[in-house]
Amino acid sequence: MQLDRQTFQDRLNEGKAAYQQGDPSDACPYNMNGSVEERFGYRYWTRGWSMARSEAEGQPQQTAGASAGQ
Repeated sequence: MQLDRQTFQDRLNEGKAAYQQGDPSDACPYNMNGSVEERFGYRYWTRGWSMARSEAEGQPQQTAGASAGQ
């Protein structure tokens, strides 16, 4: 595996998709104590999962705030 921008984006997208499917954060298929490739995958998969969770939790607040201001 090459550790490049495309792989980084792929891992982020995998994490986001996992969150949307309802997978828990500890369902990451990569090992944080493994090889360099495994650690790379773990880091960015969990980052993508966290980003998706933050986006999902933030949207209702933004929508409610926008509605209240109108």
